[in-house]
Parts: sequence; C-alpha cells; structure tokens
Amino acid sequence: MYDDAADKSAGAILVTGARWVVAWDPDSGGHVYRTGADVVFEDGVLIHVGADYAGPPPARTIDASGCLVMPGLVDIHTHLFSEPMNKGMWDEVGSQRLYNTSLYEYLPILRPDAEGTRAAYGVALAELALSGVTTVCDLALPSDGWLDRLGASGLRVCIAPMFRSGRWLTRNGHSVEYEWDAAAGQRGLEQALAEIEAAQRHPSGRLSGMLCPAQVDTCTAELMRDAYAEAVRRDLRFHTHAAQSLSEFHEITRRTGMTPIEWLDDLGVLTERTIVGHGIFLDDHPWTHWHSPGSDMRRLAERGATVAHCPTVFARRGIALHHFGRYRQAGVNMGIGTDVYPHNMLDEMRLVAYLARVVAENPRDTRAADVFHAATVGGARALGRDDIGRLAPGCKADFVLVDCAHPAMRPCRDPVQSLIYSAGDRAVRQVFVGGREIVRDGRALTVDYAAAAAALEEAQGRALAQIRQLDWAGRGPDAIAPPTFPGL
Repeated sequence: MYDDAADKSAGAILVTGARWVVAWDPDSGGHVYRTGADVVFEDGVLIHVGADYAGPPPARTIDASGCLVMPGLVDIHTHLFSEPMNKGMWDEVGSQRLYNTSLYEYLPILRPDAEGTRAAYGVALAELALSGVTTVCDLALPSDGWLDRLGASGLRVCIAPMFRSGRWLTRNGHSVEYEWDAAAGQRGLEQALAEIEAAQRHPSGRLSGMLCPAQVDTCTAELMRDAYAEAVRRDLRFHTHAAQSLSEFHEITRRTGMTPIEWLDDLGVLTERTIVGHGIFLDDHPWTHWHSPGSDMRRLAERGATVAHCPTVFARRGIALHHFGRYRQAGVNMGIGTDVYPHNMLDEMRLVAYLARVVAENPRDTRAADVFHAATVGGARALGRDDIGRLAPGCKADFVLVDCAHPAMRPCRDPVQSLIYSAGDRAVRQVFVGGREIVRDGRALTVDYAAAAAALEEAQGRALAQIRQLDWAGRGPDAIAPPTFPGL
C-alpha cells in the first residue's frame, strides 16, 4: 500500500528519457509536444520542463524511457460516494414518462449504507487515479471519515458538500414533486462551510472546497444567493446542477418564466466562479423550443462560467449536449467530469469527442486537443487555478507517465490520440500528485481496489433488498432493470 514517507526524498527529482512530454507553451497559451525534454521537480513543484537542465544534480531519477509525460487530468464533477454502486442497475434504465432521465424515479431508491459508501469511495478513487486523474471535485453528502479517506487517496480533492432547500420525488413515474424545508437548506449551507473549513485544515494539504447548492430546482432563490455570497466572501468556487433534465427546464420556466441558466444569471450567481453541472438544456437545445434561442449560450460565455460536461450518464439515456464544439466556439469554458461509473476519465474524454462529432454531424468539430484542454486547463480554470493541468515551472508536480510501448498505444504516431481513442487507462503506467507516486505499473498504491470492489458488491446486495420498499410502485430490482438475458 501507499507509503507517504517513501516519496519525501530531499532535493530535485529528475524524470528523464521520455519519448514525448506534453509541455505548456506560455507564448501560445496551450499544450505542445516536446521531444528530448526532461521534467524536474522539487518539494512537489515543477522547476524545469524541457531540454538542457542545468540545475543541481538530482537526488533521484525516474526513468520515463518510452513514455509520454503529460499533466494530470482535472475531473470537475463526480459523486464518489454513491455512483459506483449503481453499476448493473441503471445502465439501461430511464423514466420513459420523464424524458428518459433516471434522476427522479430511480436514483433515490438505491441507497448505500455506511459500509457501501466507504466501498464506493475506494472503487471510484482507484478508478480515477488509474485513468490519470490527479485533481477531482467530489459533489457529495458528508459521511463519517470522508475527509481522511480523500486525504489518504493521494489525490488532490476539492470537496463540494451538497445542500438544498427541498427534495424531489415522484409518486407516479410521470410527474415530479418537491417537498420543501427552507430551514434545512440553510443548515446544510452551514454544515458545508464547516466541512470546507475542515478540509482546508486537513494535514494532507491536498484538500480544498467549494460551495454546492445541489440542484437549481431544489434550492430557493434565497439559498442560492446566500451560498454565492459566502463563496465570494471566502473566495470559493460555486457549483450547481442546472439544465440537466428536460423536466427541470420545464419546472424552472414554469416557476419563474426564465430558463435555468437565465434564472441563475438573474440571481447574480452566474459568474466566472460558477460551474454549471451539465448545462445541456439551454434555450436553443433542439428539445426545448424556447423563445430566446442563443441567449443562454451568450450568458454562459459572457459571464465566464464553466460547464462541467459529463457525457456518459446522459448518453446511456439517449441524451446529449448540443454540442461540445458549439459551446467551445461560443467561448464557454468547458471542463469534464465523471458523473457516473466507471470513474474513468479517459473513457469520458473519448466519448466527449465522439458524441460531439455525431451531434454536430461534423468529424472536424471537436478534436483531441479540444478535449485534452478541457480535461486539464479547462478544469483548472474552473477551479481558479493556474498551477495544475499543465507542465510548466511553478506548477504542481501532478503528472502521468503513459507507456507508449503498450500494444494498445501502437502505432504511436500521435501519443495523445492513441491514448484517448485507443489505449485509455490500459497504458497509464505511473501517476504522481505533488511529486508523490499514487499509481505504479498500472496499480493503485493508495487504495485496495479489489477489496473495495468486493465490499461494494456486498453493499449493493443489501441496497437492492430495500428497493421494493422505496420504489413508488413497489417494484423489485429485476422488474425495474431486467437482466440482459433470462435465467440470471
């Protein structure tokens, strides 16, 4: 298992012999390939990226022969505490009378217990690290020991404890109701602030926080404004789910006469510190047919907000952003998240590109460079950071070694394309966060992935036994999500 003390060598550490390095070019403001380049770090910070290192002799050398060295990926939208348990249940399930979303009818009825939550964290954190993620945003419900669990992962984690003024539910599978408790929302905000303060004090030094009123349709205007005011006062980022379902779009327009994005703007909470989770159903999405097409996109771009794009969970239900390239071309900052199992950032990046081209009906609309930018500096910008998501002196030593000799990477004419479109996490050899190794030879050092997965399977069994009591129609798991073939 992970030995934190083993990575505290004094002096500079040289990463040498790389076949390629994805370095940051300040002149162009983008990533570039470098050959014949070394990466040197000291005390968790990069001090040299390029050829001709002339500093003091390194205290240690990391052999990167035959590898691509690239910046660690930045995942800006996850639910680590719950999503891993949903595997095998919601892969092909969506409410056909609620525009195929699974939010209201299904997600609330599969509930992890405390042990299940711990196992879910283990599985998700391992999958993130194995797919090259070094920074992740955890949109979660606080649980016992969660900060220590995140700290022990070796990852850089921005916690986002969710809170809301009410909960959604359906009693019939075709209409969404809301049960309101404004006081609970305010208490949730106070608890979130306390959790964030604890994260900032955590001895790992890698935890931070953001404020997350959970969903645009479950929070009052007062709670949204209060949370945003605290974000400004404490210099935190602000994250909420908005424009994530057609039912939510209709609900907000019914309540306010405005789209979800327009309402956030009207409240004064749509700014450069705001991350919009999903942001799919804008006023010009083909499914909304709203009267002001294009206004939402202009608001997102002009206010400097970020959209956290998580294609997998929606693609499973026949839903897609319209479309990644269009947002990028409009000037919207785009980041990428793993909203759902598997927490494999490289898989998510591949789907970003493919779905964008399908929806745009244009194979040139979104390229690997656009996706890689969103998964690195786009995510870093969303978090208000310029010291992650890129390899340049002064940045954190968060980097990934990709084995270019792996069969799935070959032919390796263009290593980033081979990684995204072909090899994925199979070629990730080593991952470092702050110069500390958390993945070696494709194995997570900080989490027992196999043990967590075994515990998660047992916890899912306990949760499945409760579904009939929680489902509005009293259905069992097989009635809701039939097995692929009969006889299971």
